[in-house]
Amino acid sequence: MLTTIAKPFGVLLMWLYEFCGNYGLAVILFALIVKLILLPFQMKSKKSMMKTSRLQPLIKELEKKHGANKQKYNEEVAKLYKSEKVNPMSGCLWTLLPFPILLALYQAIRMPITIMMGVSAELLSEGGAIFEMLSKLGFTTNISATYQQIAQSQFIAEHFDSFVSISDKLRQIDYGFLGVNLGAQPQFSFLWSTDWSNPSVWGPGLALFIIPILSGVITFLSTRISTKMNAGSGQQQQPGSGMMNIIMPLFTIYIAFVMPAALGIYWIASSLFGMIQDIILTKHYNTQMDADDAIRLETERLKEAELEAKRAETEKLKQENRTVANPSTSKKKQQKVEKQQKAEKSVEWEKKTKGIVEEENPSGVGERRYARGRAYNPDRFNDDGEPVDSESEISSASDSDTSAEIPAAVTQDAADSYEDHIDDSDYDEDSEYYEDQDDNQFDDANEED
Repeated sequence: MLTTIAKPFGVLLMWLYEFCGNYGLAVILFALIVKLILLPFQMKSKKSMMKTSRLQPLIKELEKKHGANKQKYNEEVAKLYKSEKVNPMSGCLWTLLPFPILLALYQAIRMPITIMMGVSAELLSEGGAIFEMLSKLGFTTNISATYQQIAQSQFIAEHFDSFVSISDKLRQIDYGFLGVNLGAQPQFSFLWSTDWSNPSVWGPGLALFIIPILSGVITFLSTRISTKMNAGSGQQQQPGSGMMNIIMPLFTIYIAFVMPAALGIYWIASSLFGMIQDIILTKHYNTQMDADDAIRLETERLKEAELEAKRAETEKLKQENRTVANPSTSKKKQQKVEKQQKAEKSVEWEKKTKGIVEEENPSGVGERRYARGRAYNPDRFNDDGEPVDSESEISSASDSDTSAEIPAAVTQDAADSYEDHIDDSDYDEDSEYYEDQDDNQFDDANEED
């Protein structure tokens, strides 16, 4: 599937090479054309990102105002995005487009015969005419199978007269660019494995080694310039962007070392074009959005003045007792407002009482001394399972439980009245008990008579 996607890019790269006659320049022009094709999408992404950043102060104000009611906060944020015509996810989508293009270009560069030239793969497979001719002319290479076609295309260019009759699609490709073979792969071991006594050997090798380093440096400068311009235009730096500004250049250096040098040239050109594009778009949209913000602020000022005039008129009518209920307010809307107010009050109450922790009560009800059938005292029985006979122990345990039952937030007077209420209730219950006993004794005496 990737090969099918890469064929249009390979055809374009081959056309550019035939147009300018230089492989490195063809790669640079390819990067420029890709930037021009993606420019509308990049403009949309840049505008969306800048608008989203400019709305952050307003979103923070909504968070302070409706932070207790998450539903209301989300509704207001969505309404803000809709009124400003901003999609916060659109800025991230278009930034991913260059990566599939990079993969397609990589596929075209590493397979120049079948993708760039459009030669049938059967001619290169064992038994094919190109394969047999390569074997006949003694073609050998120590390059990996991934980049086998690059070595084959270079060999075909050197012996082109022997292959021209096999297919009319074959082309001579010279990978040289400023003395560097862009079909070769930079090596980490160049610094300690090269022959420094021969400039004709270490010169091209050093230039090949510098390409990945240069691509990482330009990527770093591009991200730094973009970050500073965003900060200067009032945009807020996203969390974790500082780490990404370091990781991306290192990732670029690694990619440029493990792939042919042509990919490094493409990355350098693409980063330079992207840097210029970002500078121009940032200045353009800053000017446009400053004008839009001025219009919005003036509209809000006029709206606030109108509301203030209406509030003053309402206060005047209230003082004159001339206010009437608005008949257009629906019951459903009133219930929604009341529900939101209750939700906000509930959240505020939870915040205030968050630190208060009630004591765990195993009985589920408040313990009262001698409350028949309601209080539960876990210390009623000893370790052997026998009931505690000492009335003083029960009384002391009940007193301690009763005192622990009083909330810590009440005053001393409230605690005293709370104790008196317990004593009175106990006395009433006991009195009721003795009255029942007296009535029973009186009935027994009458029966004996």
